[in-house]
Amino acid sequence: MEGGAGAVESGERTRIMVGVNESTIKGYPHASISSKGAFDWTLSKIVRSNTSSFTLLFLHVQVPDQDGFDDMDSIYASPDDFKKLNHKNKIKGLHLLEYFVNRCHEIGVPCEAWIKRGDPKEVICHEVNRVQPDLLVVGSRGLGPFQRVFVGTVSEFCAKHAECPVITIKRKVDEAPQDPIDD
Repeated sequence: MEGGAGAVESGERTRIMVGVNESTIKGYPHASISSKGAFDWTLSKIVRSNTSSFTLLFLHVQVPDQDGFDDMDSIYASPDDFKKLNHKNKIKGLHLLEYFVNRCHEIGVPCEAWIKRGDPKEVICHEVNRVQPDLLVVGSRGLGPFQRVFVGTVSEFCAKHAECPVITIKRKVDEAPQDPIDD
């Protein structure tokens, strides 16, 4: 192959973006079943022992409540109150990402991690365009057709709209809670 724009230089790492979120059962800082599954699958099926050939890119998208308030018992009386709220949410997200970054460092896989806010499916696709990973890996909760209509699925949206190959990892049957919305 000639050294054109599409040629991959030897020594260049394959960059894999992994979308991660918090557990809907345990909350922050616990990773969701689907996120852990996508991460573990990426390590065991793609990275394997070839840790120097890959860089994992962890993206956590925090979803603001529709009304903008995470804790209705709190009183927001000044701009500083809102700054504290945003700081608190960012810290929660950092603790979630810490799990994945620590695991990567334990096994020697280079990684990067960051947090964005917004609609996860839109933000993930935007970040794929911005960062241009070689591959996107996302977990799937395994929602049925009725639940997908009302809840929507990030994985299906990304598979259709992300500008890179997308691998969706289903939860293992023994890991799925009774209600697939729980994760």
